[in-house]
Amino acid sequence: MQGVLGIKLKKARTDLGLSQAAFARALGFSSEFISLLEADKRAPSLTSLNKIAAYLKKDLGYFFQEKEGAFNILLRGDALKGPEGLDAASQAVLQRFKRYCDDYLRLERVANRAGSSAGPSRRLPLAPFYTNISPERLAEEERRRLGVGDESIRDIFALSELNGCRILRLPIPSGAKLSGAFIFLEDREAAFALINSADTPGRQAFTAAHEYCHYLKDRHEGPLIENPDVFIDEYVSLYHPREKFAQTFAACFLMPASKVQAIIEKEFGGRRLTFDHVLYMKRYFGVSFAAMLRKVRELGFVSAAQFEDYIKRDPDSREREVFGARGRRRANASRPIYSDRYMLLKAEAAKTKRQTSDSAKSKG
Repeated sequence: MQGVLGIKLKKARTDLGLSQAAFARALGFSSEFISLLEADKRAPSLTSLNKIAAYLKKDLGYFFQEKEGAFNILLRGDALKGPEGLDAASQAVLQRFKRYCDDYLRLERVANRAGSSAGPSRRLPLAPFYTNISPERLAEEERRRLGVGDESIRDIFALSELNGCRILRLPIPSGAKLSGAFIFLEDREAAFALINSADTPGRQAFTAAHEYCHYLKDRHEGPLIENPDVFIDEYVSLYHPREKFAQTFAACFLMPASKVQAIIEKEFGGRRLTFDHVLYMKRYFGVSFAAMLRKVRELGFVSAAQFEDYIKRDPDSREREVFGARGRRRANASRPIYSDRYMLLKAEAAKTKRQTSDSAKSKG
């Protein structure tokens, strides 16, 4: 596990978009030396550190100053735009999120202790960290890395989790300033995202993809709180540019243009789409009606006039009328939705505890 110097050095290097090899060449060091420094397996001399600091335009103190705890920052609401800070309802949700994160990591430690020393670690490996890339390219590169081609991602929550970003879905009260959150615990190399389980399934999927983007590109920038306005086209530009980036990534990641076009060509002859056609596409990609409508408008399959008409209609009632309730079941929005992996770790920990107790009784 990296210490402060290693984490700070790696972040400063990746912020410049440099590989270890390129960074080493620029400084006249070996790649192995930089690798050992970032892993905190070797301490640099004062001369070497001064050379690195001068190249990065950093004070020496930058490499040794401990960062404030990520959850302290999150719970203060520093990531929220505006002077008011977090409301009480949002604070309560984030406190519950923190307890979940702590418990999840505890269960991973229990699972590692219970397993064989030769067995695989139950800690999730991190996905690659991307820099200097467009949101469209990032979505394409990540889909290629995951081997999913341009097919629909049927479970963005499981995909995100198995690639290192753990998910918790909690009901967030209406009117709260909180719609989602992302946190990366650098000292534990663990990422978590919070999703509002009171949202529609399609909206939850889009939020999950949005947070997954922060995980891939912004995880070293500190905790992030999503205001509900971030997900509204008219307001997203008021926030940090990374929010618009994440919105664009989510649309490209969940609804690849090539697949959208292929389905429309095959099913509808490439012509303008009716309201029901958009509903059909929305169900295929598992996103919200609004997200699907924006995508097909962007690709030219609905006109500006159609967009203005369709966005005012109620998609839910029409979807039930045309497609019935099949595939529309959702968990109780008033309850948290825990990931399958978390529940499995919890069951394994309970089993281990029973076995330990039984063993102690038999010896007694």
